Amino acid sequence: MKLLQRSLVARIIASLLAISGMALISITLTMTMSNSSRGDAAAINVAGSLRMNAYQIMGALQRLEYAPEKTSAKQLEGLISSFDQRLYGTTLQQTIPIDDRHERRRQLEKLQNYWQHSLRPALEAPAAATALDLATLEMMIVEMVSDIEVLVTYLEQSTEAKVRLLGMMQLLFLVLIAIVVSIALYDVRHNLVVPLRQLMVLAREAAQRNFKPRSELRGSDELALLGHTFNKMSAELATSYAALEDKVSRKKQELERSNQALRVMHDASRSLYGGGNDLCSSAAPMLRELEKLLDIGPIRLSLNDPFDQREMPVLETHSRTRPEYCRDQECHACLIDPRPLEMVSNNQSQCLLLPISVGDTLLGTLEVWYHQERLNDSTRRLLTMLADQLATAVYLQRRIEEQQHVTLINERTIIARELHDSLAQSLSYLKMQVARLERMQQKDASREMQSAVFDELRTGLNSAYRQLRELLTTFRLKLEGPGLQFALRQTIEEFSQRMAITVELDYDVPPYLLNPNEEIHVLQIIREALANTHKHAQAHWAGVTVHFADARLLVRIEDDGIGLEDDSSPPMHYGLVIIRDRTTTLNGELSITNRPAGGASIEIAFTPLTARLIQQQPVTAASDSHLGTGTS
Repeated sequence: MKLLQRSLVARIIASLLAISGMALISITLTMTMSNSSRGDAAAINVAGSLRMNAYQIMGALQRLEYAPEKTSAKQLEGLISSFDQRLYGTTLQQTIPIDDRHERRRQLEKLQNYWQHSLRPALEAPAAATALDLATLEMMIVEMVSDIEVLVTYLEQSTEAKVRLLGMMQLLFLVLIAIVVSIALYDVRHNLVVPLRQLMVLAREAAQRNFKPRSELRGSDELALLGHTFNKMSAELATSYAALEDKVSRKKQELERSNQALRVMHDASRSLYGGGNDLCSSAAPMLRELEKLLDIGPIRLSLNDPFDQREMPVLETHSRTRPEYCRDQECHACLIDPRPLEMVSNNQSQCLLLPISVGDTLLGTLEVWYHQERLNDSTRRLLTMLADQLATAVYLQRRIEEQQHVTLINERTIIARELHDSLAQSLSYLKMQVARLERMQQKDASREMQSAVFDELRTGLNSAYRQLRELLTTFRLKLEGPGLQFALRQTIEEFSQRMAITVELDYDVPPYLLNPNEEIHVLQIIREALANTHKHAQAHWAGVTVHFADARLLVRIEDDGIGLEDDSSPPMHYGLVIIRDRTTTLNGELSITNRPAGGASIEIAFTPLTARLIQQQPVTAASDSHLGTGTS
């Protein structure tokens, strides 16, 4: 019973079983009643035939009285035998109950006794037939017919009773089934349909993220338990969604802080990478802004000395004293808001050490203090990015300083080499001429011989002055312009004005292809060639071509002047000697020819050192000899 009260499925199954059981019982009873009524109609027919047979016997007696023939006697005997067979036949015996107290059994026995002991002996005995008259036999037959009618009445009443009982049973089971079906429908409607509708409404509300409605189902059946579970689920979902919304809100705030921090780092990258070696003015504002955004601090930056790996604190966002290596004594940026330092001294903060490194090179460390249990993964990633950015900035600053130092040394080397190859040789030549003049004066040489030496000294001084002026012009062009192309354009403009002709420039060279030494040599070769054109060519047009192809640089200077007397051996003027020496220094090939259209052409082709991946230019024996000559 408790199970039926608690389980809706059990109640529905019980209702179906009850309906099925009652239908089965009704069918069984119907079949039983039908089986019990089998033979009743035959019995009624037999009983009715007994009555008709009795009247036939009466008719045979009457015929026998008026015509006592042998045929009539045999007909009577046949009717008596037929009546006896029907009276004692199986049809009546099987239909009428065996119980002696039953009225149909008593009536049948009464009829059989009357037939067996009274009427049949009177009909069969001849003596009795003569003794009894026809009226008496007819009265006896009428009495027996009356008993037969009583038996038929009993049989009809029994059959009608069975039919009435079957109808009442069918009506009873129909009413019971209707009652059970009504109860089941009521139970299904109020305990299944209505709760299901309510649960569907709750499901639709939950699908729209409305977890406030609750199920009002009471009881302990499946739907009531489902309603309680749905209420619990709605409460848990409401809590989960609230937690998720809170988490999303915190994540959103965290992302906004991270975005702002990234924006600060991006905005500060230009000053950080281009601020020289003053990290206080470039990195300190960014670190303080990040402290406000990420709720961290103080932050301390220490760099390692590249020579002895000594750690040097260079920046601190909050400090009671000025850093030891502070460069600006007028700046008080580090000496503000010492409250974070009090939290550090009271052990209310934790420290995160981040390496400032590039590859395997440790440049320094970044100390970040933060409140306990407040440093999440995104903040850690941002601080790691900050450390990488600072490492890149420090590394680039050091590389820039080293490059500037190397560039300065290279510039000094180039200037020394140019002075050695040009002005130093001229001065060495002048020194030898002065020594020669001193020996002549000691030997009292003639005035004509000394005049020749004086002429050579004058020519050497003019040449030295011209070389000095060219060197000053060349270095001024190099230092003022960003590369060879700019210096060449200035040179072209200069010689266009000096020669009052058109000088064209065709320049097609990738940037940063030549090193500074190669740029100086190419520029000096072009200037020397244009100077020779100005002095000797009598040209109305000149062109300079600088192209790079097939890993070789081609330099061509041509004009439409008078050209050379002999292509095979051009005159070895002083300018051409300088061009040939510089070409040899570049390990290049020199070609001086006449143009088919008129004029001369000078071509130099060489492979740049950067293309050959050579870091240092070899020093030729000739330059060594010149160096020895110049310093002797």
